[in-house]
Amino acid sequence: MSEALGIADLAREFDVTTRTVRFYEDKGLLAPAREGQRRIYSARDRVRLRLIMRGKRLGLSLDEIASLLDLYDV
Repeated sequence: MSEALGIADLAREFDVTTRTVRFYEDKGLLAPAREGQRRIYSARDRVRLRLIMRGKRLGLSLDEIASLLDLYDV
């Protein structure tokens, strides 16, 4: 799989809607690069979305997930 993905590709890979991906971006959990109006998601964003999805499955709130992602970035 290519390292850089568009929003539709990322949503398809994780079986979520593009609206879900944009929601996580609005909450500051994902930070894609921009190419004009197009969002470009890197390998880092893929890992972060994978961690978000795991946190949701475990019943964590978005605030708790954000704290864990901050630890991951360090």
